[in-house]
Amino acid sequence: MKTKNFLIAGIAGGIADFLLGWLFYGILFIDTFPQPEESSETMAFIFLGCLTFGLFVSYIYTQWAQISTAGTGAKAGAIIGLFIGLFYNFFNLAMHSEITLELAALDVGISVVMTAIIGAVIGLVNGKME
Repeated sequence: MKTKNFLIAGIAGGIADFLLGWLFYGILFIDTFPQPEESSETMAFIFLGCLTFGLFVSYIYTQWAQISTAGTGAKAGAIIGLFIGLFYNFFNLAMHSEITLELAALDVGISVVMTAIIGAVIGLVNGKME
């Protein structure tokens, strides 16, 4: 594995995830999804979660799939986003009575779009570093 590619692309993907989360959940759909408490600790944990996800996708791209273009990264990211979104929202539907099927479906769609963009960023960074 190219450790440098994995780390730099993963960090770029994590930053993209954080910014896209802010755009989608903090601006575009602010009235649709519950908002976290406003604290620096909350934002730090959200950022660490985004960074972890960026590194996860980067690991898949660099270690197993050798994805190094934005287009291929976006396609693979959309599929990853679909499965992660379904996984997460099925459990949310089972555990939280305030979550509706419509809200879960919207969140899956957002997950697909966000992860496609994150995947494109990671693929592009991988390609630039080769």
